Amino acid sequence: MAGSTDGRNGGDSRTHAGAPSAARTGTRVHVVSDVHGNAEALARAGDGADALICLGDLVLFLDYADHSRGIFPDLFGIENAHRIVELRTARRFDEARDLGRRLWAGLDRERLIEDAVRRQYAEMFAAFPHPTYATYGNVDIPGLWQEYAGPGTTVLDGQRVEIAGRVFGFVGGGLPSPMRTPYEVDEEEYAAKVEALGEVDVLCSHIPPEVPELCYDTVARRFERGSEALLAAIRRTRPRYALFGHVHQPLARRMRIGSTECVNVGHFAATGRPWALEW
Repeated sequence: MAGSTDGRNGGDSRTHAGAPSAARTGTRVHVVSDVHGNAEALARAGDGADALICLGDLVLFLDYADHSRGIFPDLFGIENAHRIVELRTARRFDEARDLGRRLWAGLDRERLIEDAVRRQYAEMFAAFPHPTYATYGNVDIPGLWQEYAGPGTTVLDGQRVEIAGRVFGFVGGGLPSPMRTPYEVDEEEYAAKVEALGEVDVLCSHIPPEVPELCYDTVARRFERGSEALLAAIRRTRPRYALFGHVHQPLARRMRIGSTECVNVGHFAATGRPWALEW
């Protein structure tokens, strides 16, 4: 792991990957988050880049845009998927959990989910280009990642890495929520991971900093969990960029906090297009 860099000057250009570009002499990194089963696009996500960064949520449990896709409808059918999305969108989480308990009754939930996740991980990790730097999303199962991550994939959580002279810090997972997703950690543990990074040039996390415009999902019509610790670190250490996903249809996809450009890159499942950073 590299130490922190000095200064944050120098030109950058940011764009969506995929459009033709002139010959370059610098470094280009593509960033994705919220892949949610889109292995076909993931296999192309590193095209033209020196490295790929993935900010988690490889698993597709339930697609809120297409209720026929994911582990849940595969097991319980589209009508039950419609119903549970309806309840969650209406914030009727207790009723949604009751429906889930009835559907899972008599089934080996842990085994069925793990088997389905393993099938998705085998496909997702095989699609990662070399090199890939990745951290977990809140719907991921960290305990399985090391089984599937090949030699070209570096998994980081509360850790940092240097790419062509820039220091990138990674914080995976989410915070406790009514959805009770697999990789949620408490506030203190999450803050400790953020603190362990120190000063970085690019702060990479799955969830956004706790800013209303960055946390509100305009389709789900609810605020997702953001992190006060991330927001405090941005204000204190002033990274060049803070990159994150988690909120699929945010009220604001980007904004500046002081000198830091905050960018939501969590559109990959729907668009198949990575976000590109060049320097």
